[in-house]
Amino acid sequence: QVCNRVCNGATSRYHRGMDRFKEIEAFVLVMEHGSLAAAALHAGITPVMMGRRIDALERRLGTQLIHRSTRRLVLTDQGAGFLDECRVLLAKWTQAEATVSAQKHRASGHLVVSAPAAFGRLHVAPHASAFLKANPEVKLSFNLTDRVVDLVREGYDLGLRIGGAIDPNFVAIKLATNQRVVCGTPAYFRKHGKPRTLDDLRHHNCLAFNLQGGQQRGWYFEQEGKTVTVRVEGNLDCNDGELLHRWVSEGMGLGWRSTWEIKAQLQRGDLVTVLDSYALPAYDILAVYPQQRHLPAKVRFFIDHLKKIYARPGYWLQETP
Repeated sequence: QVCNRVCNGATSRYHRGMDRFKEIEAFVLVMEHGSLAAAALHAGITPVMMGRRIDALERRLGTQLIHRSTRRLVLTDQGAGFLDECRVLLAKWTQAEATVSAQKHRASGHLVVSAPAAFGRLHVAPHASAFLKANPEVKLSFNLTDRVVDLVREGYDLGLRIGGAIDPNFVAIKLATNQRVVCGTPAYFRKHGKPRTLDDLRHHNCLAFNLQGGQQRGWYFEQEGKTVTVRVEGNLDCNDGELLHRWVSEGMGLGWRSTWEIKAQLQRGDLVTVLDSYALPAYDILAVYPQQRHLPAKVRFFIDHLKKIYARPGYWLQETP
């Protein structure tokens, strides 16, 4: 009952506010068009409705604003002064609406972005200058880390992620297609052979990303329609994806890498993938942000900026510095 009273009260105040606006708008329209009929035609309502709004305005103010006859409308002294104030009010209203509407098409403010370290250095930060040139009212801040950050608690507008589960309270936009694959150099496979099953990984030197305490993260695959985790072992592990990529490229072991990172090497034959039938079907590059009714232009524009770049033919085949 308390909730109903509060909600009903808010609704009532809203309608009163709208009624007042319509009454003021009617008053200005009538005087600008010279008759109830002409003003009503402009507003798309009947002359009777237009007259009722003027009557309601005069009752609420407790004074007559217009002398009305069958031939013409004449402002009273109070009406003349009030008309000037109403015109200023409506002009400010129109300007406020125009300002808000324009903000939909112009990015501004401070945009704070989180991205995986290697991906951010190679495929996010290099595109900042073009974005800022096109959107000079935006300030950009990046945090490049392989830690999964709490976007809301840590104050991020946007997070770029590669695969993984997404909280249902967040929106995930696909920026580019990507897979995680097991790969190695031809020289490594000539010496150690190729794994044919997931169990065969136990017999290979797997270079893994580590977490606190030195524990190695498992590699994820799809087997019989389910996602499975395979614990791997090797003589090297670290918390830097670029270093792992370098070690794999040098033939020191197998790596579980993203295709965005190795496409050029795969095309040249410098790296070869194995266990492709077990690869997760999608480990895509995503833009993630909290659900919200109105997405700020700075976020929307930055997402669109990256999507266009990533969609360029041959983009992922370019050599990265």
